[in-house]
Amino acid sequence: MKLFLSFLISVITITTAFSTASIAPQLEGCATGKAVVVKPPRWEKLGQRKVDYKVDRDEILVTAREGRFTALKLTVKKGGINMHKMVIHFADGSKKNVDLRAKIPAGGSTRVIDLPGNRRIIRKVVFVYDTKNFSSRKAVVELWGRH
Repeated sequence: MKLFLSFLISVITITTAFSTASIAPQLEGCATGKAVVVKPPRWEKLGQRKVDYKVDRDEILVTAREGRFTALKLTVKKGGINMHKMVIHFADGSKKNVDLRAKIPAGGSTRVIDLPGNRRIIRKVVFVYDTKNFSSRKAVVELWGRH
C-alpha cells in the first residue's frame, strides 16, 4: 500500500510539473506584476469593388504593407449578390479556393474564412458572383482581413 501511495504521489507531482511548464509561456508578464492585456482580433478593410452587371468576376489587390492576416470575409452593401467562390492568392505564390455558394443580401456578409497556417500575407483576392434575382441597385463588395 505504501508503495502504491508513493507511486501515486510521484505521478501527480510529475503531471503537475508538466502542466505548469506548458502554461508558463502564456502567463509571461504575470510574474513581474505587470498587467497582461489580450487584444481582441482587429478587422481591417482591404478594399472594395462596385459590382458590374456585365462582369461576374472581380479582384481586389492587397499590398504587403497591410500586413499579415489570419482570416478574411466579404461584406455586401447597397444591393444583394449571389457569391459563388473566392480565390485567395498569397505572397508565396500559393492560393486557396473557397466555395461560398451564398446568397448575400445588402448589409450581409460571408462566413469568416480562416487562412491556412499562421498569419499570411495576401497578394489579391478574386471573387466570382452573379446578380440574378436581385434588385437593380449595384452592390458594393468589401474585403475585410483579420490581423
